[in-house]
Amino acid sequence: MKTVNIAHPPLSGASAEELLDESLRSIRGSSSLRILKIIHGYGSTGKGGTLRTIVRNWCYKKSAQVRSVLPGEDASPFDERAREIAAACGISVTDELGPPNDGMTIVWVK
Repeated sequence: MKTVNIAHPPLSGASAEELLDESLRSIRGSSSLRILKIIHGYGSTGKGGTLRTIVRNWCYKKSAQVRSVLPGEDASPFDERAREIAAACGISVTDELGPPNDGMTIVWVK
């Protein structure tokens, strides 16, 4: 699993997308990595921040290269997608993916 933190310090939208593109290329070129964990923060408004929106939109644009997207708030052993990703990648939902967190997004790369 590769973790990318675009929230601390917060990156501009363009810089965040550049870093995400670079990280995606890195994972797709790896024989062992399949998970991209993106720390984007949740924003101060209580509705989700700008970086969160940028990440979720980026995931949609990259859907041809992504097997599944797991919002951080769903990263729990009770979520079927989280269990599927963890089982396929040989990781633990609670240790590597969780606990649930509105400030992150998990991307399972093809």
